[in-house]
Amino acid sequence: MKASELRAKSPDEIRNELKELLRAQFGMRMQISTQQSNKVDQLRKLRKDIARARTIITEKAKQS
Repeated sequence: MKASELRAKSPDEIRNELKELLRAQFGMRMQISTQQSNKVDQLRKLRKDIARARTIITEKAKQS
């Protein structure tokens, strides 16, 4: 997800997106640990999306 897409959303929508990303990250970690998946690159993308969402939440909190 791009930062511009996240900036267009409200803080509540971003928090919901963050929750979904964290759930997806947990699921991906479990799949990798049980060797059901070897898509480590997707885990890296999820971590970056989570960081991006948290950064934008912080930016919006500082603005208001």
